[in-house]
Amino acid sequence: MVQPKDSGREKGRERKRLTAGDWADAALAAMAERGLAAVAVEPLAARLGTTKGSFYWHFANREALIEAALLRWEELCTEEIITALDAEPDPETRLRMLFHEATASAAEDPLEVSLLATAAHPQVAATLRRVTERRVRYVAQLFEELGFPPEAARQRGLLAYTSYLGHTQLTHAVPQTLPAGAERDAYLESMMDTLLRRDA
Repeated sequence: MVQPKDSGREKGRERKRLTAGDWADAALAAMAERGLAAVAVEPLAARLGTTKGSFYWHFANREALIEAALLRWEELCTEEIITALDAEPDPETRLRMLFHEATASAAEDPLEVSLLATAAHPQVAATLRRVTERRVRYVAQLFEELGFPPEAARQRGLLAYTSYLGHTQLTHAVPQTLPAGAERDAYLESMMDTLLRRDA
């Protein structure tokens, strides 16, 4: 006879079948809420409903978990987004989609701001450097596809990325300075129009 899924014994077993990805996700959630210092084994084990033994099954130490969490953030918030955008053939549409979606996502999730606040940490610094270079390179590539020379495309890619970061910081620090609703959409469109101007 099949045991009911919600039996106490089965639930206990399910809680213990955690993957390294589960731990990485929990670490990212903790970073978003309380910064890098919140990545500690015992609180994360309690959050996941498991024991420290599960952690040591997957990771040698806290630094290994931080590395796994940062790699997961890089994959989810950069590589997967780029892959999804590449399904759109028009580079200008991709640029506009990217800026709207990235700023909306950053407004809901404080993780990026939290990581920037701990940029002096060696593991965070290395990841931020890789992610920044990848993102700026991708945006510059879109400007090149629109016909801008490589150097101009790189400058616009960097300007677009610094605009995104500034917008993200303001969203969490002083959100009242930014427009909301339809005004927000119009503001973002005007920013992209400026970046796309040939005489800009």
